[in-house]
Amino acid sequence: MNITDVEDKIIARIRQTGTSLQEFTRQFERAFLEDHAALGCLKPHVTPRATEYVQEILELIQKLLDQGVAYQAPDRSVYFSIDRYRGCGCRYGQLVQLDFEEMRPGERVSRDDYAKESVADFALWKARVPEDGPVFWPSPWGEGRPGWHIECSAMSMKCLGPSFDLHLGGEDLMFPHHEDEIAQSEGARMQAPGEPFVKYWMHGAHLLVEGKKMAKSLGNFFTLRDLLAKGFSGREIRFLLLSAHYRESFNFTLDGLKGAQAALSRLDDCLRRVAERTGGGQPPERHEASPILVKFRAALDDDLNVSAAWGVVFEWVAALNRSLAEGTLAPESAREALANWGSMDAVLGVGRAVEAEAPPEFQALLEERQSARKARDFKRSDAIRDELKTQGWAIEDTPQGPRLKKL
Repeated sequence: MNITDVEDKIIARIRQTGTSLQEFTRQFERAFLEDHAALGCLKPHVTPRATEYVQEILELIQKLLDQGVAYQAPDRSVYFSIDRYRGCGCRYGQLVQLDFEEMRPGERVSRDDYAKESVADFALWKARVPEDGPVFWPSPWGEGRPGWHIECSAMSMKCLGPSFDLHLGGEDLMFPHHEDEIAQSEGARMQAPGEPFVKYWMHGAHLLVEGKKMAKSLGNFFTLRDLLAKGFSGREIRFLLLSAHYRESFNFTLDGLKGAQAALSRLDDCLRRVAERTGGGQPPERHEASPILVKFRAALDDDLNVSAAWGVVFEWVAALNRSLAEGTLAPESAREALANWGSMDAVLGVGRAVEAEAPPEFQALLEERQSARKARDFKRSDAIRDELKTQGWAIEDTPQGPRLKKL
């Protein structure tokens, strides 16, 4: 997962704030990675920063110049030529259908400023201008800085090789960003004959908030920290975000988060009761041919259909709850069920709830309630139950005796 720590908006912000590039970007990088961890995401094996790959960027630009699909303009910036690329028999527009007469209309106003051969061309290396301040690097073409698109190609091919399996991003990045990535990566001719830069592209749909597209201009967005401050957990937010297919627009609501809490509570309660039926034995080794795992895998193999996968999980939960209610879940079956959940959760990453431990004074009240019940003092027993409930604890009967459960 790459970190884009130099681009036009960042340069504008450090000019406004008077901070250094590293000082400005690292604070946001730290916050992002903290949020990433709060959602239970696995840390990437490699997290390259664009500013640490300038040499690789320069080498890739030189390859494009050598291939004849890039050129240096009079302003000393280096551009990728769409016309030259297409003239070599390459296809520009692999992800979206493009009208080359109408491409990048918003850039026509700055066409003369950049002295490009064509309005469709994009910058690989931007020549230094006074507004860049201290943000520049030396290059064979003069001082300047990388374009946004070339950073991603250089970092990904350095870390993953010239051809790799999977590239993710939002649907708004399909054009121009990902189309430009494909063009400059394949234009350098680093792949073996017949190999693409990327075999599979996965683009996530826009997130809606309370029925409207999330946008700063509308003020209808939550940060993760806003939601945590409202009392929701990263685990609950993760569950909700994982409940819809990645290519479908998803309506994120606070009511949806409350629904996620309820669904996770149902799952957690089932798993806790199953664990109580294991007899203390260890779960068996995972059997990937288990019917539940076969159904779960089939759902995810269908274009990562996580909605269907959750359907499989909760059908399984319902079946387990029936067995628990009927008293027919054998210890061996309970251990197998926990092993199956381990396999499914290795994909979903929501884990199991960490049981809150009741304070000693509440445990003492629970014991007092048991004594009152034995003495048939039901008035005192009910009073203790109500008192615990006002403190946020429910009494739950289990085969091992009563226990306190956090509400």
